[in-house]
Amino acid sequence: MAKEVTMCTQLQQWSPVKETAGAPNIPPQVGYCFHSPKKHPWRPIMGYEEIEVTPMPSQPITNTMVDPCYTPTGMAAEPLRFPNLVTGFDRSPEHAARAALYTRYTQYEWNQNSIKNYNESDAKRNFSERVRNDIMRMLRETDEIGTQGQRDSGRRIGERITDTTFWRNEVSIEMERLVSTCEKLNDTRRQLERAIAGIEGPLHIVQECLYHREKRQGLEQVHDAVEQSLLKEVAILRECQDKFRNMLEKVRQQSKNCRATQHELESDMRNKEYSLGIDNMCHQLNNFSKGLQFYAGIERYDPSVCDTERWAAASAATLQRSQSERAKAVQMLSDAENLVNVSATEIWDQWSNTNSAFTRRIAETIEIKNKLQLHLHKVQQEMFDVEKTLELLNKAIEDKLQPLRVAHTRLQARTNRPHLEKCRDEAQNRLVKECCDLQETMETLRSKIATAEGTHQTLLGVRAGLEADLRNKSTTLFIDRDQCMGLRRGYPVTAAIKA
Repeated sequence: MAKEVTMCTQLQQWSPVKETAGAPNIPPQVGYCFHSPKKHPWRPIMGYEEIEVTPMPSQPITNTMVDPCYTPTGMAAEPLRFPNLVTGFDRSPEHAARAALYTRYTQYEWNQNSIKNYNESDAKRNFSERVRNDIMRMLRETDEIGTQGQRDSGRRIGERITDTTFWRNEVSIEMERLVSTCEKLNDTRRQLERAIAGIEGPLHIVQECLYHREKRQGLEQVHDAVEQSLLKEVAILRECQDKFRNMLEKVRQQSKNCRATQHELESDMRNKEYSLGIDNMCHQLNNFSKGLQFYAGIERYDPSVCDTERWAAASAATLQRSQSERAKAVQMLSDAENLVNVSATEIWDQWSNTNSAFTRRIAETIEIKNKLQLHLHKVQQEMFDVEKTLELLNKAIEDKLQPLRVAHTRLQARTNRPHLEKCRDEAQNRLVKECCDLQETMETLRSKIATAEGTHQTLLGVRAGLEADLRNKSTTLFIDRDQCMGLRRGYPVTAAIKA
């Protein structure tokens, strides 16, 4: 029993050349021939077909049965061989007879074959029409998908441009405000630096006033209201200078923070400008634009680092940081301005109080000096009177000397009287009394002279004290009125701080 086997072999073209004796037999075709599609011009068409292999018979076959074109012995040429009309392949002479016996069909099979061909043609044509309609529909759908995708992509890019433009404008507005605030911070920083440097002038003047007042002499070196006011003014100036330094350090730190935030805004704005340029170029591209190219696998490459929400949140966070730093800067500007105004007012008030204390002290010194001069004048007048009194006393003593000489001379002359004439008469008693009175008067006058001379010496001491006190008062008055007030009146404290 013969067994049918199906196998695949390569397609072979028919050739009119006689096959050799050793060539293999070609089995008949029993199925369709399949070809590989023609995808590339440089790749050949490959295919295979299904054939049926029939085993050879066991009995011997004569040349008459096998080779219908038998050539007798002695012919010079062999007859032509034609391909089999059923299989399309050359057959060996051994199988030609058997093929002719087994390739006969009935009329019914022939009609059925025609009907089959008609039906197969209609089916294949209908199938081809359906395929063609499907292809046309698919073409329309793909065109619509491409057009709609390009339209949607353009609309999305336009929305992205709108969002980026909005955030770019917000960043630009915020950056302008921040730049203005930074400029104000720089102005405030320079104002604080000038205020710190400006305090050095009043502080130097106050210290000079204290140094000048150290030159006072005697009891004038008193810890009076002027000195207390000067010391308080030094403390206030140094305290204000420390406050200005602390505020200046804060302003510098805030200026650095604002500059860092400005750098972030500038970087964000540059990135958004660059992104806007790319998106605008992409939004203007169409099917007729120049420079369009294919980039293999670009759709699988994802260069994004965040999504839309994170992008918007990052932009909002940058703006929020800038607004926060700007609010801190504005508050610091207000604090710095208030500090400068309050410090200037405090310094000016203390400066005025010190000047008022100087004025009062100068007035007191002038008043005391005037009183001292009056007392000195009185003392000098009294000394003059004492000196005149001394002169009168001396003259009075000299005037008493002559009467005392007369009295002594009379007594001496009366001692020369005769024996009994030397009696103690009234004249003698009166002369003695006169001498005693004159001597007692002279002693009294001498004691008065000593008292007057003591008084004169006392007045001399008083005058010397008054003159020394007047000199001290004059020195103090010169220091306070000429040196100290001369320095203080000619220096604009408020202008030095608020310049």
